[in-house]
Amino acid sequence: MEMYSVLMSVYWKEKPDYLLTAIESMTKQTIPFHDFVLVCDGSLTDALTKTIDRANKIIKAMPTHPVFTVVPLTNHSGLGSALNIGLNYCQCDLIARMDSDDISLPNRCERQLKQFELSPNLSIVSGTIIEFSKSISEHGKCRKLPENQDDIVKFAKSRNPFNHPCVMYRKSAVIAAGSYRKDYPYFEDYDLWLRMLWNGAMGYNIPEPLLYMRAGNSMYKRRGGSEHFQSAKKLFSEMKQKGFITSKQYYKTLTERWMGDHMPNKLRSFLYQKLLRN
Repeated sequence: MEMYSVLMSVYWKEKPDYLLTAIESMTKQTIPFHDFVLVCDGSLTDALTKTIDRANKIIKAMPTHPVFTVVPLTNHSGLGSALNIGLNYCQCDLIARMDSDDISLPNRCERQLKQFELSPNLSIVSGTIIEFSKSISEHGKCRKLPENQDDIVKFAKSRNPFNHPCVMYRKSAVIAAGSYRKDYPYFEDYDLWLRMLWNGAMGYNIPEPLLYMRAGNSMYKRRGGSEHFQSAKKLFSEMKQKGFITSKQYYKTLTERWMGDHMPNKLRSFLYQKLLRN
């Protein structure tokens, strides 16, 4: 199997214990990573800095002795920009994305690597995520996505076709598509997947859980409001201009998103958990 890098970004609002748990979940993978790149997106708290030092010791103590690269940024640049910088430090073509507050299942990367081995033409492999708030033993709904390329492309016409928190992709394919852009706040990953698909990239979603994603009211709140809707509108306008969706699909999707973005957060949370998740 190919070797792989891990790419993570952290900023000052993150909780130190969540960060350490996220990193530890990657150190416990059944197939260990070759190198781990952590982008510090702006100045961090002392507690987070100490957590990174602790993580460095844990990674260096791994039997395979992987490389741990910390990339400090002077100013907070946002997730997409931070990941673009981190991409340059990843030593492998295959990169496992990891958020600083989620928990990967131990065999997550092994399953993704096997899929790349089975289908060398793949550029993106993601899978099902399980949402939780306090403890993974009290997890909630799953976000399961279409498995094969044709269904993924069809799904992408209205919704994000890959779960960014547990995606593994080819660095070369990401760069060929233009990497992450600042043009679409909240939708940097969705925008990237579209450009990769339009550029000929092949994708696959493993129909089984790969990761526990930390959810809650704050997550659903970020997925609403006028700014969120305007960014979605801009993205779907580009999709219509490129002929990826019809005018009818455009107006239907925007109507649905306007309703979702402008409803009370409690109702949005209910709909996400009860109607939009498996």
